Amino acid sequence: MHRYIKSGIFLAVICFFAMSASAQFPAKPAPKTGSVIEIIHADTLIMYERDSVSLTRFVGSAVFKQGTTLFNCDSAVKNNKTNIIDAYGNIHINQADSIHIYGNYLNYDANTRIALLRDNARLTDGKVTITGPELQYDMNAKIGSYTQGGRLVNGKSVLTSEQGYYYTETKEMHFMQNVLLVDPEYTLSTSELLYNTGTKIATIIAPTTINNNDKSTMYATSGYYDTDKGYGNFGNRPTIEDSTGTITADNIEMDKLTGMAYATGNMVYKDTARKMSLLANRGVVNQREKTILATQKPLLIMEKNKDTLYMAADTLFSGVIKPDDSLSIPSVAGLKRIPESPTKNLRSLQTIRPPDKFTATISPLTKGDAIARKQENNNIAPNVSVFMADSALAKTKQTFDSVKMKMVKVAPPANVVMHDSLPGIKHHADSMALNAPKDTSEQRYILAYHHVKIFSDSLQGVADSVFYSSRDSIFRFYGKPVFWSNNTTQLSGDTILMFTKNQTADKMLLKNNGFIINEAGPGMYNQIKGSIITGYILGETLDWMHVEGNAETINYIKDQAGAYMSVNKAQCAIINIYFKKSEVNKVVLIKDPEGVVYPFTQRPLDQLQLENFKWDIKRQPKNKYELMQ
Repeated sequence: MHRYIKSGIFLAVICFFAMSASAQFPAKPAPKTGSVIEIIHADTLIMYERDSVSLTRFVGSAVFKQGTTLFNCDSAVKNNKTNIIDAYGNIHINQADSIHIYGNYLNYDANTRIALLRDNARLTDGKVTITGPELQYDMNAKIGSYTQGGRLVNGKSVLTSEQGYYYTETKEMHFMQNVLLVDPEYTLSTSELLYNTGTKIATIIAPTTINNNDKSTMYATSGYYDTDKGYGNFGNRPTIEDSTGTITADNIEMDKLTGMAYATGNMVYKDTARKMSLLANRGVVNQREKTILATQKPLLIMEKNKDTLYMAADTLFSGVIKPDDSLSIPSVAGLKRIPESPTKNLRSLQTIRPPDKFTATISPLTKGDAIARKQENNNIAPNVSVFMADSALAKTKQTFDSVKMKMVKVAPPANVVMHDSLPGIKHHADSMALNAPKDTSEQRYILAYHHVKIFSDSLQGVADSVFYSSRDSIFRFYGKPVFWSNNTTQLSGDTILMFTKNQTADKMLLKNNGFIINEAGPGMYNQIKGSIITGYILGETLDWMHVEGNAETINYIKDQAGAYMSVNKAQCAIINIYFKKSEVNKVVLIKDPEGVVYPFTQRPLDQLQLENFKWDIKRQPKNKYELMQ
């Protein structure tokens, strides 16, 4: 019994000392799951233990392993307590044979599995290579990043930025600060960009500029661009700018392979060189051919110093006139229809170039400008009769012995030779030589068709179609065109040509069945008819008009007090009409004039309208806002 008591006391003493030792030297905690570093190889291994420091140094071809990740380096130092490795020289990290990381210095935390590499740091997954002065890679999240500048190479594309984060599993890269994407065909710059290295799609999430090799530039704040296929879809009102102008819309699709761009929603195209703007809800731009087709309420705006011109139609088309092209007008039937959904057939509409054409060679009547306005009452061309709109006629003390009176013919002086038309005018109705000044800059034409309306403060009009060429600065109106000036004068013809200088109307030609109506008063109309009528504009108002070929006129004459005195009806080969303050001031009849003069109170109401008379003032556009509806 005494022996058992001694044995118990001895065991108790041993347990006490064991417990005391355990309290003084606690046991080393077990390593975290997955944080264990396996030593595969090292030429030399050196252990260092002192106080609270425990280090292991590996020298020569050191190889470590953690899970499926292999580490290779020239040498390394492992802190056994913190589980952190500092490695040096020819570092290569291989994660599951998918991600490879290189550098000359590595700091690796085996607990968090975050690697930091410096000196020629490089990360690659076989297709993409990221380099930078410092790279960080998270083994758990599989995210590579840099914060001191970096570069990504994906095929022919090179992207650089101050910061970048690469998600290796989704192949997505998030670039931040001074982002620059350089491709053989374009350059992209922004402050922030998402890029998928697998699909090669760049997603725009910040204001971005894309400079293309075709000298066009795009500005966008949202959308995406497929850098491989050259297709982009941009929203939030992107802008494309080139040497000819700029185009902006709510959304723009572009296909670099075909050179086509599709703009939808509040499109605005500006030709800055010519101060022209084109507005529409849908537009198709061929960047190679430099053409633009606008539909869905298109509106053309031509800015001028004093009077801006607005033109609306169902469709507007603009293209470039090549130096060797003759002046030809595209046929409306030749245009291809735009698909309602461009995305379904984006590349099918390769070129908008109307194949069918008809030619119009029109020459401005430059010699007609030389006709002297000096032809006053005492110096009138031979064989001429004159209707005066002021008191000059009254001063002749002419009395009306009858209701009808033959016009008096004036014999030509012996030293004056008469021609078939006015002296100094060479006029070919069907074909006139084009004599426009040469212009080395890029020339464009504009085609508007169906339900055309134009408005300016000085001139308004309607037609079925219009063709304009900047080569000769002439608007050609087809399909029963009608114009109004100052709400009192109406001009019509089978075809109307409006000559412009510095984007301001300078001259008008009413070709075939020209008809001018001027409202003299309620139910009273001055009228002029002829095969061809040329109107000369001064200060954006009609100055005088030249009527040639079967010319006819009906004119209301006033006295000095403004009271109506007579109605003159005449016909001859040529008529000149002069305006003053937008009203008819004088009518000059040239070559074989015949007619009658009716006292105003005895005028025959049933004979005061020429054949095909039609006062169409209801069709006149009242303001520019009417064209925008």
